[in-house]
Amino acid sequence: MVKIRAFRATDNYGLCLKFIEGHKRVLDAVGVKQVTSSNDEWAHNPGAFVILVESDDEQKVLGGARVHAAGGSQQLPIEEATGYMDPKIYDTVKFYSQNGTGEVCGLWNSIEVAGLGIGSIFLIRAALAISDQIGLDSMFALCSPYTTRIAGNYGFLVEKTLGNNGTFYYPKIDLLATAVIQKDAPNLPNASVLETERIFDLRKRPLQKTIEQGRKQQVEIDYDLRIKSSNPLEFKFSLNNSDFKTA
Repeated sequence: MVKIRAFRATDNYGLCLKFIEGHKRVLDAVGVKQVTSSNDEWAHNPGAFVILVESDDEQKVLGGARVHAAGGSQQLPIEEATGYMDPKIYDTVKFYSQNGTGEVCGLWNSIEVAGLGIGSIFLIRAALAISDQIGLDSMFALCSPYTTRIAGNYGFLVEKTLGNNGTFYYPKIDLLATAVIQKDAPNLPNASVLETERIFDLRKRPLQKTIEQGRKQQVEIDYDLRIKSSNPLEFKFSLNNSDFKTA
């Protein structure tokens, strides 16, 4: 069994450090040294929310992801990563932030749980499940070619107005990243039926133990996705729509 829990980064710095150390090990193993979302500045950002995967005894961190809300103390990681290549990202994020927008980022899992679907299923599912607690109507992500295909299961669409039809060379020149967006996080249009059902169930029952079907086998998961300090109105902003064009 694994445990998956969610919390605001500023509520538990110790767990943020565990996340950072685990993420760094995974990035180092694949030769990636510079990723904007892998530094520790986000641990002090009130707009950053963490999803942590741990062993049953809480002694090992097995994976994680973050949801950053626009309006915290930082730009979204996708802005920091791609803004110098295409400044349109700033107005795009600003437009969507009027109803609450954010980003799924920093997603990783350890080799110990490779193939179980921790990163490709359960963390993305949990990220969308907590979006209602944060008040996000839309969510961005910057995906590798592999995760771009997976993101489609959750209703993310390529944002072709950015970069080269949505793509950027990031985090280094020989790696391709694609900007995607789920424009209706509350209702999840275009997501698969299975994922929609599971995400809605996690929103209704954020504290649950269940057996999930992973990529290769079943996985027992103890979920606690309750964010005690969340406020669904905190990251919604009133903007003049005429100032921005829809993406």
